Amino acid sequence: MKGIKKSLTEEYLYLDFSHQVEGCIFPLHTSATLFLLSYCDCKIFKVCLVLTRESTDVSLLSVVSQDVEIQIISRQELPPIVQNCCLPAVVETPDNFCRAGLAVVLRHIIQKSCETDPSKKEILELLGFKKTCLKACAEVSQWTRLCETTIPLAIENFLKESFDQHPTIPAEILQLEKKLSEPVRVHNDDKLRRQKLKQQKAARVGPSLAQEKIKSQVHGQETSEDLDSSSRSLELQVALSKLTIQKEPATPNKEPSHIRKVNASDLPPLEHVFAEGLYFTLTDIILLPCIHHFLLIICKKLSEKLIEFPLLATWYQRIQEVPRVKTAASQCGIHFFQLPELPSTSNEPHPNLNEAPGVEEQNELSFMGGPRPTMTKLMEKGIEAVFSPHPCPTWTLDWDRLPAAVSPKEGKMSSDRALRKQQQLNNLVYVVASQAKPGDRIVDFCSGGGHVGIVLAHMLPLCQVTLIENKELSLIRAKKRSDELGLSNIWFIQANMEYFTGMFNIGVALHACGVATDMVIELCIKTRASFVTCPCCYGFIQNTSKFNFPKSEQFKKTLSYKEHMILCRFADQTAVQLPAPRRLVGKQCMCLVDLDRARAAEEHGYSVQVISMEPESCSPKNNMIMGVPI
Repeated sequence: MKGIKKSLTEEYLYLDFSHQVEGCIFPLHTSATLFLLSYCDCKIFKVCLVLTRESTDVSLLSVVSQDVEIQIISRQELPPIVQNCCLPAVVETPDNFCRAGLAVVLRHIIQKSCETDPSKKEILELLGFKKTCLKACAEVSQWTRLCETTIPLAIENFLKESFDQHPTIPAEILQLEKKLSEPVRVHNDDKLRRQKLKQQKAARVGPSLAQEKIKSQVHGQETSEDLDSSSRSLELQVALSKLTIQKEPATPNKEPSHIRKVNASDLPPLEHVFAEGLYFTLTDIILLPCIHHFLLIICKKLSEKLIEFPLLATWYQRIQEVPRVKTAASQCGIHFFQLPELPSTSNEPHPNLNEAPGVEEQNELSFMGGPRPTMTKLMEKGIEAVFSPHPCPTWTLDWDRLPAAVSPKEGKMSSDRALRKQQQLNNLVYVVASQAKPGDRIVDFCSGGGHVGIVLAHMLPLCQVTLIENKELSLIRAKKRSDELGLSNIWFIQANMEYFTGMFNIGVALHACGVATDMVIELCIKTRASFVTCPCCYGFIQNTSKFNFPKSEQFKKTLSYKEHMILCRFADQTAVQLPAPRRLVGKQCMCLVDLDRARAAEEHGYSVQVISMEPESCSPKNNMIMGVPI
């Protein structure tokens, strides 16, 4: 790539650049990424701003920390692997391992910052309890999707609207305001609530005594950006103490007996301090540029609307108290402004909040009885659990002649499980190899440790194989095996499926969980690619923002959503330890669920078969759905 000297240890960070608003770079996911780099004081990435339109703006360099190396490039200059992904993306040299998508990239920046400088342990606190903040992929987590994609996009669209007539407030902002009003749940909830009760009782004795007791509860370091700790709530003090390095461990404090005896139901609730509850996390990093620009335009153009968002306004003021936030924001062109004082409001929620959908709404259905009435109903319409014949039930790879790194026995699994995995691979590899042509692009979705993709890359050296997986450690293990084999026709992409935008000829997925199988089939249909999928975790299937079940018109005319979910729940009852009659019913339910998927694909111009892998003992989830565009 022009103007950049590469070394084996370099990592390149590619960010979209469309325009600037008052010094802040857009799109908002780029602004959030630059803010995190500045907040972490991270200088280990070569940053490339990728033009989304043919125009350059040299003034942008003034809004990015001068310690960060910046280059402006066109999309045509991106490495080939990145051209198949949505930005932001990080690529290690040589260019065959890519991390794409906002949450994945930001989590990687945090981890690399701490690896480079282990003294930055407080940076890891951005990943939250058990380091799981925004780890769940946006396809299945409504909260991740809201913060990672829908809020930034909604704010960008809102800023483009004409304000001559009052525009509609984005529903996603209403959802966030509603989220901030919900009770806080943290792993040490009881302990903190008892500390708060103790603080409240002490406050009744005397303000000065209360302040001393509060200070003894939370040991934190004050910085030049801190406000006087005596003016902070217990929750905010605890939250900020997480972000400072503790030179000495806090001394455990046993609560007085009258505090310990209070029932949990009588303890005061914790104040919702930051986006995910009590602690400042990666979610707040992403939301900062979004909410900043939203509140800025509200104050300038729709000031009468500000009263509708008291919790967002409070969050905006609180986040400025976090150490290093103001400095990092100013380096990225985010200049905090003073919000006007809001009039006191009642405890009644704003009417708009009642219309906002919940962030983590689930399909709460009551399942009573077995699947037989549903199966009978389908049978009356001529729909039965019948499989297509297997194209070659006895075919097998010659595993003894293959390099050791190709075999799943090289992974961390027992010999029995490795044998079953080999049997599963025999089925998938036969179907893919019989369809693949030289030059074809094959994508292994939800690739895990690369059992399918590595075998395909080895067996089909004239095809390009791409492994897509959300879990970093699994993909790193796959790359290690690939490096041992010296494979040159393989790419590794850590990303949610929605961030992969490349064209391909065959999509494959072994045991993609729940609706992940439906996402694979949808991506294949979108690109008119063949697909070979082996579904798993039928019990996790439910309606999402992308899919409604049943999927096919034939099944929709016969079954309700609840009836279809009954089939899904019983389709998971195929474990070997279950009685044979129960496993048979489970197998029939699996077949019916997959027939619905097959019929839906046929409605999009595909020839589809549902077969059973051989031998069936290779897995309790042994169905295969094979689709070829007509």
